[in-house]
Amino acid sequence: MNQSQNSSFQAGQAKGQAQEKTSQMADKTRDTAQSAKESCQEAGQEMRAKAQGAADSIKDSMGMKK
Repeated sequence: MNQSQNSSFQAGQAKGQAQEKTSQMADKTRDTAQSAKESCQEAGQEMRAKAQGAADSIKDSMGMKK
């Protein structure tokens, strides 16, 4: 293999490694975003349930609940 071929081979290897690293980072970012989304949804559901509980308690104390 001559110097030019070796340089091209090494450049190709470096490009492939960079693409793989980029893909791994994108996957990690996507996973982190999905986890954050799920956490926010869970927090929202918990807040909604607490608010409903508070509203029900008020209705009970005022005799408004059916």
